Amino acid sequence: MRVHYEYEPEGVCTKLITFDIEDGKIYGLRFLNGCPGNLAAISKLLEGYDAEKAMGLLMGNRCGHRTTSCADQLAIAIAHAMTSEAACRKAS
Repeated sequence: MRVHYEYEPEGVCTKLITFDIEDGKIYGLRFLNGCPGNLAAISKLLEGYDAEKAMGLLMGNRCGHRTTSCADQLAIAIAHAMTSEAACRKAS
């Protein structure tokens, strides 16, 4: 089953990250605002990609002087999604 997630990142230009996870894979990744070329490329590269691998790859990436980046915020969003997905499985 495909589950939709929305995440409001902090400390970056992107205002909203949305994506779906199905069978542990990322689909339909979209960023609202931010660097359009880079974020469109990330969205294309991660389509159908393993969510846990993406999280590990992106976690900790920084943007210039900031302590985070859109990629890092995506990793945090995926972590939240995976945690809520695991909680839902336990509740079932």
